[in-house]
Amino acid sequence: MRRNDRELKDMNDIIRVMEKCDVCRLALNDEDYPYILPLNFGMQVDNGKIILYFHGANEGKKYELIAKDNRAGFEMDCSHNLVMDPVKNSCTMEYESVIGHGRIEMVPECEKYNALCLLMKHYHKEDFSFNQSVMPRTTVFKLVVEHVSGKKRMKKKA
Repeated sequence: MRRNDRELKDMNDIIRVMEKCDVCRLALNDEDYPYILPLNFGMQVDNGKIILYFHGANEGKKYELIAKDNRAGFEMDCSHNLVMDPVKNSCTMEYESVIGHGRIEMVPECEKYNALCLLMKHYHKEDFSFNQSVMPRTTVFKLVVEHVSGKKRMKKKA
């Protein structure tokens, strides 16, 4: 990381940023160019291991690409704020971001409900009882994170 003064070194700080984000961009290998998807997600941290959960329709390009190569990169960011400095006639952007990579696994039927509950929990802090009749038409997959790093840029308050 070029700007190590902005690096988030504590795993708990990285997880806090991830908890604030509402979209995870997943990058899959697609021969000549990466295939990038913005996805809703849920997250589980188990003994320091981060697992991201995603869902979608039962077919599509992402599943074809995952079947060929289950390695994936991801990115998420939040806390965007443009900070103007009229005295210096300049501006900067505040942000928090996380990038990483890992391997995707399909979630078996017996684990699908719990994974979907994690997705719902990320967006609805209170219990949200979703319509379970959509489950047969929904594929759930997870990214087992192998590496993650975080970065934060917040202007110092005067």
